[in-house]
Amino acid sequence: MVREQYTTTTPGTSLERPKNEYIYKIGIYGWRKRCLYLFVLLLLIILVVNFSLTIWILKVMWFSPTGMGHLRVTKEGLRLEGESEFLFPLYAKEIHSRVDSSLLLQSTHNVTVNARNSNGEVTGRLNVGPKMVEFHSQQFQINSKDGKPLFTVDENEVVIGTDKLRVTG
Repeated sequence: MVREQYTTTTPGTSLERPKNEYIYKIGIYGWRKRCLYLFVLLLLIILVVNFSLTIWILKVMWFSPTGMGHLRVTKEGLRLEGESEFLFPLYAKEIHSRVDSSLLLQSTHNVTVNARNSNGEVTGRLNVGPKMVEFHSQQFQINSKDGKPLFTVDENEVVIGTDKLRVTG
């Protein structure tokens, strides 16, 4: 509690001043004040370092409002332009190349494409290795540009061309 003192004197009288033992200093003084300033300075340095590292990471990873690097987010899904390397399997509903260029898939061992049904079971598998191409499915068909079947294979027959040659048995 703060106690205020009013001293009034009349001419010719003397009053003693209050002793310093009853006067308290309010605030932080001495080594505590220096430690507080040092702590605030340390927090400010950490804030600046974190902010600069965040800016550096955003710049190195090529973040932008539309995506990251060659990866763009569109209304239809994700669009990847340029060359990219995938370390783990890639799962996609559709993969398209540009109209004027072909889709190139490279691997050190093989490239495997799996088709799955709604339950997640593999219904077809295309495996392209260094020495052979394997296809596991009920039917394999190669179509021309206008959609006509050129080569069809199933369990019963092989059709080459548009119904010109059939091999059964």
